[in-house]
Amino acid sequence: MSASDRVVVIISRYREDVSWTARLGYDYIVYDKGGQGPAGAIPLPNIGREGHTWMTHIVRHYQALAPVNVFLQGDPFDHIDEQGRGTVEQLRSMIEDVVVRQTPFRGFAWFRIECDRLGRPHHLREPENRGRWAGWGRDIPVGAVFEELFAAKAPERIVARGATGCIAVTAERIRTRPLAFYEHALRLFEADPDDAGNTGHAFERLWHLIFNGNTAWNRAYPDTTGRSA
Repeated sequence: MSASDRVVVIISRYREDVSWTARLGYDYIVYDKGGQGPAGAIPLPNIGREGHTWMTHIVRHYQALAPVNVFLQGDPFDHIDEQGRGTVEQLRSMIEDVVVRQTPFRGFAWFRIECDRLGRPHHLREPENRGRWAGWGRDIPVGAVFEELFAAKAPERIVARGATGCIAVTAERIRTRPLAFYEHALRLFEADPDDAGNTGHAFERLWHLIFNGNTAWNRAYPDTTGRSA
């Protein structure tokens, strides 16, 4: 199986121009949250930031995921190169590296986010960001969301390796957690549709932990065989 046959790119689009997907060289799915999406795009309600899209895709395709799943925002290029705006060719090379190295999880953003259980430091109290997010003025419930998802106490400090939600994850790594885990995560997004409680911001800091393969953290969700996880 070639690299291109192993990968599906999953795009969470709002109103971005996603014509770049045709030059990426991989199969892709566009989930459209902004209306007037490209032909073949799958409409979703505009809720929950990109994390809602990722959980929707996993829940719908849990047993038929691609070997490598690349989750990207509609315009990921400002996040992948520290020196400036990245390119399609650069993104393609990063995906190829994941396939060749058989990397189970990789965040594509050039930066990481270090925070505490309340997501601090963050930009959700800065006056210039008022009105940018529904959850402006509030902390980010990183610790609370972690403990809602996992049978474990949240760490005091987190270094997020999946910033911006632009990540690659293998199907094998995704399925170290049962389908019911992702169904529960999806319900958390649906319960905070406008992200007024900053649930989506919390997930942005937790992707590397959600996909770290540590099955000891799984709650007693039923797994795909009907046994307890």
